[in-house]
Amino acid sequence: MPERTQTVTVADGGFDLRLWIPERGSGPGLLLIPEIWGVSDYIRAVAADLAALGYVVGVPDLFWRLRPGWAAAHDEEGLRASLELSADFDPEKGADDCAAALAALAARPEVTGGTGALGFCLGGSLAYAIAARADGSGLSAVVSFYGSAVPDAPRLMGDIRCPIQFHFGGRDPYIPRDRVAVVEEAAAGRPDVEVHVQEEAGHAFHNFFAPMFHNPDAGRTAWGLAMDFLRRHLPAA
Repeated sequence: MPERTQTVTVADGGFDLRLWIPERGSGPGLLLIPEIWGVSDYIRAVAADLAALGYVVGVPDLFWRLRPGWAAAHDEEGLRASLELSADFDPEKGADDCAAALAALAARPEVTGGTGALGFCLGGSLAYAIAARADGSGLSAVVSFYGSAVPDAPRLMGDIRCPIQFHFGGRDPYIPRDRVAVVEEAAAGRPDVEVHVQEEAGHAFHNFFAPMFHNPDAGRTAWGLAMDFLRRHLPAA
């Protein structure tokens, strides 16, 4: 599926928002927020899959201030370089960029039927952050996969006004199970909040381009739950 690119302008510059348009030419907007690997082959594959389901997908270049166009390999060297790069990443500016990208996506003529966000790893944390902002009230659905910053900010749960779904691995060395329990506790009793834990999976278990992390069974299960959630709250008929 062909990619397009538009520039999103913010106060200190501008960055690329890569776009995937569904075959029918229009659909709900879905901001796909990448991992620390950047706009990698994996993220492009996920974007194409979502566009095939009928979504207009936008992927922001999160690391444009540090390394524009960052796309690391899914191996030990790529992981090391991505961790080094992400150590200098400013999450507040990243959330601002995601909010700007979401606004740009929503303004596109191809976007009909609402907007949502789906993020992995770093992107899962940023999806949670923008959902909790005042301007996040316009979102129809948010899906957050293993965002490491989520357990550190349970208070944000009360600020979220859209349906949100979280995914974690029960054996994630970066997000220990007791930290996931903090999210489960914060979500308890909230009808529009779902928390799903694949107890035998580690971190980045959906990333089918990263053999060191991928757990096929957990990935399929969680992805099925995520797609069902989007069908309920942000349908792309």
